[in-house]
Amino acid sequence: MSHPAFSIEHDSATGISQLRLCRPERMNTMEPTFFPALRDAVRAMDDAGTTRVLVISASGKHFSAGMALDVFAGGLGLLDTRNARQRLAFQTGLRRLMDCFSAIDEARFPVICAVQGGCIGGALDLAAACDIRVCSADAFFTVQEIHIGMAADLGSLQRLPRIMAPGLARQMAYTGERLGADRALASGLVNAVLPDAEALQAHALDLARQIAAKSPLAMAGSKLALNHARDHGTAESLAQMTLLQSAIFDIDEMSTAIAAWQAKQTADFAPLVATPAE
Repeated sequence: MSHPAFSIEHDSATGISQLRLCRPERMNTMEPTFFPALRDAVRAMDDAGTTRVLVISASGKHFSAGMALDVFAGGLGLLDTRNARQRLAFQTGLRRLMDCFSAIDEARFPVICAVQGGCIGGALDLAAACDIRVCSADAFFTVQEIHIGMAADLGSLQRLPRIMAPGLARQMAYTGERLGADRALASGLVNAVLPDAEALQAHALDLARQIAAKSPLAMAGSKLALNHARDHGTAESLAQMTLLQSAIFDIDEMSTAIAAWQAKQTADFAPLVATPAE
């Protein structure tokens, strides 16, 4: 699954997939067709079962300037809210847009977002849906929507307070101020700051290799448990863990992992089973 706005590469030897935004001349802005294309690409990787980790990055000076402004001038039909029927349709359309980034959150594999330059508006919604964020020293993050008279609506307001200091997330949402790389690191929004785009890409891929070397079964289970705990209380999450662990506990998988760990070698794990076609 490809799109003019991004390219996809998959290394079958490691299980590392890369999705790279590739319209630097447009600051990697997101047009209406970008959203379902991204959703379908991520879900296709998930369905295939061969991706163990996905790295999302971008070419050019900036990660992404978010949704293209011409979208608000009529590029999306869902923006019509003139009457009750149109508002009902608006809700359906917005849920479908949200789902495009939720596909990242719901994937069985971890997703690393590597940000250089601006991560603006809708791009921050995308980054917030990823498991891990790393950035270059020139990176900055901003809830741009407040500047154009709207509340951010594709996940930033819901996800950021669970990732970083809630008060700072609210300040970003209310002021639209730019959060620089060092402050993003201190607040927990990113896990590392690298000196430039080249070092950023190398760091993201090194992190991806560490993840891809682990059991994809244990990795998928860990992500399911972490996501459930994020959205539920401790008691509920522990109850979910008992059921989840009983479903994915695999002695053979553990034996393979232990043997490779003791021998200081890379284990040869089977990929996840592909999701049956609908």
